[in-house]
Amino acid sequence: MFSRLLVIAIAGLAACSPLSDRIALSPLPSALELRPLVGSAMVRTISLPTYAAAEEIAFETADGRIVIREDVLWADEPERAITLVLTRTLSDILNTDVGPDPWPFVGLPDVSVDVRVERMLGGLDGTFELNGQFFVASEGAPFRDSTHSFEIAQPMRDASVTSISAAQSAALLELAEQIAATLGR
Repeated sequence: MFSRLLVIAIAGLAACSPLSDRIALSPLPSALELRPLVGSAMVRTISLPTYAAAEEIAFETADGRIVIREDVLWADEPERAITLVLTRTLSDILNTDVGPDPWPFVGLPDVSVDVRVERMLGGLDGTFELNGQFFVASEGAPFRDSTHSFEIAQPMRDASVTSISAAQSAALLELAEQIAATLGR
């Protein structure tokens, strides 16, 4: 009887706890327009560090610790959201078929883009950092395979969730433009 009451009490407390607010990652438009060197490109699901792949929003403290904010969550799974933002932005810049993995079109894409993020974090120092590598691989058409490093820093007004989100969007725009430069001219 006691265990049954305990389960009911815990369920009641869980139902009363407030829901966390959610913030969506907003893609920024690019002024860059390039002529594509490929007819199509697939963006593989972005690989993120554990803290960046969580729905909680992380930031770095002055002493270098990564702290998780649990009061505000990302509106979508970060790997999915970032993959879709890069896909949309690359498509707009190159004006060609760009799709996420799994490839939504018939046949193979000309190339695939694989992004591996090593660091994606806003800090109390007022900087949002996005570092890692991206790889371009030939899939369905001859294209020179290549690897590229990126180190992007965007300023933040403060350590608020809104500032982190805005700086992350700006960093992803810069990354998309770097990737597009390898696929177009």
